[in-house]
Amino acid sequence: MPRTTTPDPTPTPSGIRRDKIVRRKLSDEVFDRLRAMISSGELGPNDPMPSERELMQRFGVGRPAVREALQSMHTLGLITISHGGRSRVNALSIESVLDGVDEIAQILLSSEPDKLEYLKEARRMFEIGMVRLAAARATEADIADLRAILEQQRGHLDDTRLFIETDLRLHSRIAEMTGNPIMGAVSQAMLRWLTQYYTALVHWSGNEQQTLAEHAQIIDLIAAGEVEQSAEAMRDHLDRSLEMYRHGG
Repeated sequence: MPRTTTPDPTPTPSGIRRDKIVRRKLSDEVFDRLRAMISSGELGPNDPMPSERELMQRFGVGRPAVREALQSMHTLGLITISHGGRSRVNALSIESVLDGVDEIAQILLSSEPDKLEYLKEARRMFEIGMVRLAAARATEADIADLRAILEQQRGHLDDTRLFIETDLRLHSRIAEMTGNPIMGAVSQAMLRWLTQYYTALVHWSGNEQQTLAEHAQIIDLIAAGEVEQSAEAMRDHLDRSLEMYRHGG
């Protein structure tokens, strides 16, 4: 079985440093080889994976090690296992990677309510930085989209759920305006985690007009290219609105 050496800084009584030899599972070695095949481009998006027999012969291991490695890759979203057909390499994107941790986020946030406060803090810092970029890079088309979304939100005053959904769409659109796909994907993920696992519907009641006014102010500042004032307006808006999110259980 393959072994790897893990440095151990703890000296022995004689002062000699120890480097422990740690045994690795064969499936871990197979996983690393398969991941390298994808990273190097040997296997590209949507390519069929080699058969189990081919992998067994290539790596000189048994079927259990190959199957366990393939299952690990499937769990991480690197490949899709098709029973009765060939497994294929997935086309990865920032969005798909973050989608893959949604279930973990649900469990974490549900089991440890204090983590909600950390998420709210992270979103606050993220969006303040995000709106700075949006204000510096906004186009006329971007501003027109924001104003259209705001008008749609104004039309949902009698439907709290749709009002909130439109609110989140406006924030997502601001993230897209940065031109940074990572920021857009992270914004979508944080908003999804906040709304899917924590209900703010009751707490929004009576705050709709203030929300609309704050959104209008943020859009006007972005349109004017006021980078720092946009950030200040977003900070004030989030300091108020994030308090509306409460743990559902």
